[in-house]
Amino acid sequence: MLLADLRKEYSLAGLKEKDLAKDPFRQFDKWFQEAEAAKISEPNAMTLATATRDGRPSARTVLLKGVDGRGFVFYTNYESRKGREIDGNPRAALVFPWVSLERQVMVNGTVIKVSREEAEAYFHSRPLASQLGAWASAQSSIIAGRSGLEENMKAVEKKYAGQIVPLPPFWGGFRVVPETVEFWQGRRSRLHDRLRYRRETDGSWIIERLSP
Repeated sequence: MLLADLRKEYSLAGLKEKDLAKDPFRQFDKWFQEAEAAKISEPNAMTLATATRDGRPSARTVLLKGVDGRGFVFYTNYESRKGREIDGNPRAALVFPWVSLERQVMVNGTVIKVSREEAEAYFHSRPLASQLGAWASAQSSIIAGRSGLEENMKAVEKKYAGQIVPLPPFWGGFRVVPETVEFWQGRRSRLHDRLRYRRETDGSWIIERLSP
């Protein structure tokens, strides 16, 4: 079958203005709970798009680790590609692709670091192996082979054996502070529902319907 012939008619649900919560975080929580109830694998998986200072984009899948009225939080090595790009161009886009529900949520906004206290609390909630892995891997750097990475891990395991693993100074969280949050629901004939929350200068949100 040709790729051009692959298509699906979306028909599971619709999305009306009257059904939306007043702010995007409550609406996101509602849809997230429905994604969990639908047993979507890793419903917190999201595509994170960043760009260099001169506009060269990159994207990857990361995991959402916190969301509240301040924004959407993920954690990473600050010296990774995404970390370096955010440092030079602190804007990002997120996409939650809940394909089986014929839904996606798209977030655009500015990016700030979470506090060191927040990062510390999250870091020590991670499995021990993940804490050690943060020290063992110079994320996004070129390595000669896997064996070197595994040797790094063994060295870190030995160094911190029987100790509390400290938070690396190069590791922490980013918070995407949204300016827009769009909720997309697939509909028949590609006449999809697209409802976007847009933040006003006073911090309030307005809801706009976009043409599909």
